[in-house]
Amino acid sequence: MRAPTRAGGVLGIAFGLLLQSSPGHAQNGDSFADAQSALVPYTNTPHASQKDCAALVSLTNGELAVLSAERVPRRADVPEHCRVSGVIPSEIVFEVNLPLQWNGRLYMYGNGGFAGNKPAARGFTRDQALRRGFATAHTNTGHDAQQEPGASFARDNLAKTVDYAFRAVHLTVLAAKGLIGELYERRPAHSYWDGCSTGGRQGLMSAQRFAEDFDGIVAGAPVIDFTGTMIAYLWNSRALAESPVSRRKVDLLARKVYGECDAIDGLEDGLIDDPRRCQLDLAADLPKCGPESRDDCFTSGELATIRKIYDGPRAAGGSLYPGTPPGAEIVGFASTAQGGVPARISGWEPWLLTEQAPNAQLAMAESFVKYMAFDTDDARYEWTAFDFDADPQRTGTIAAMLNATDPDLSRFRARGGKMLTYFGWADAALNPYRTVAYYEGLQQAMGSEPQSFYRLFMVPGMFHCSGGAGADHIDAMTAVIDWVEAGKAPDRLVGRHLESGAVKFARPHCPYPQIARYRGTGSRQSAESFVCSTPRK
Repeated sequence: MRAPTRAGGVLGIAFGLLLQSSPGHAQNGDSFADAQSALVPYTNTPHASQKDCAALVSLTNGELAVLSAERVPRRADVPEHCRVSGVIPSEIVFEVNLPLQWNGRLYMYGNGGFAGNKPAARGFTRDQALRRGFATAHTNTGHDAQQEPGASFARDNLAKTVDYAFRAVHLTVLAAKGLIGELYERRPAHSYWDGCSTGGRQGLMSAQRFAEDFDGIVAGAPVIDFTGTMIAYLWNSRALAESPVSRRKVDLLARKVYGECDAIDGLEDGLIDDPRRCQLDLAADLPKCGPESRDDCFTSGELATIRKIYDGPRAAGGSLYPGTPPGAEIVGFASTAQGGVPARISGWEPWLLTEQAPNAQLAMAESFVKYMAFDTDDARYEWTAFDFDADPQRTGTIAAMLNATDPDLSRFRARGGKMLTYFGWADAALNPYRTVAYYEGLQQAMGSEPQSFYRLFMVPGMFHCSGGAGADHIDAMTAVIDWVEAGKAPDRLVGRHLESGAVKFARPHCPYPQIARYRGTGSRQSAESFVCSTPRK
């Protein structure tokens, strides 16, 4: 792996990886996959629009400008609908789609990376909701990523930073509900949020700040601690710059990790159920090279890099953020599609490992420290200058805006809100340990068991939001709708692992802290051969 570079064109490639929205990408790709077996029908007693779509252009006022409102004719299985495009000051671009036959619900979906995508870029997600009669909403969060890539929109612009942090989602859902009320002459019976990564942070932030916005929230792999995540990215990037680790060495590392840890859960199946139980001793368990580097061993520099990545960033006062869990090194199917054919990559790609550009962690972290991290932005700031002893304390202002770490969800719980989070144990982009710690902290903060309104599902072998070696195809959205409208709390989510479009195996994912255990009989490829159980401490 080449040492990271700062070439602007190459950084663009890395940001492109973060913002892809093809059907093969992680964001919302499996939502509604189980809709036919939902406990509540989505198309019963549909509500026809009462007003002409074009008349919605008259709703421009001091709070928003409606740029266009036009009927979109039926296309294949996407029904005819009214598409409203608008702007909320200063630059929050939004799109709301209102099917002529509406099921009474609003579905809003999230962003990725530093956002800034045009609403039409996530057309796949929009269309899959429209097919089932949902009104949909989406926003660019207040900036255009093509004009202001990465975090550059935040440079000397507090308003855009606040919009990205939480304001744009809140104002867009209010605008969508207002447009729904005008067209159908009734408010939505239920409103739902669906997002992963940045979209997961947006959902969690909505529950913390604006408890009335959504009845049900899917907050997949949320960026709970944004500033901590960026600090970890800088730590990993510095370690890799000092002593790079090649793809061949990562493959060797994966074989050693799984050789030591796969069978700990009682089943050798190419998955690690809980990497916290994987006590890999780097000095004893990994082969060490002599004077010359070879593909079948690790140099002292490579071992130091791996140890730093596993341990996480540290300062004089101790740990700053959890390290990357072992297990993400494994090769699995990518969550992005190249020419329609999913690629087989390591879970460290592109986050820690890439041949063609700065890895994605460095791309985000470098932009963060240049434009967003400190009260005074400096486009000339060199990421290598970050001081792990002093600089984390300088990020307090942005942390207060961006971090979704508030454990008090009492207002969301009191109004009957339901939330579901899923997270891959093999995620090298965001840290599953941090989300587990947040979930465990809810009980202490709120004085009650969070499972009555918020459930966490950890997914062995899954990369960032999807992809990997595990059963990563999960419909969390249907489960949340059943929970909100039918009162059925999800006691398991069935995930599927697909190869070439065919299901290779299925596995139940259990509400944390439960894990799936093989019954001892039946096919190991069938979800019915596994039961959810609480592990022994």
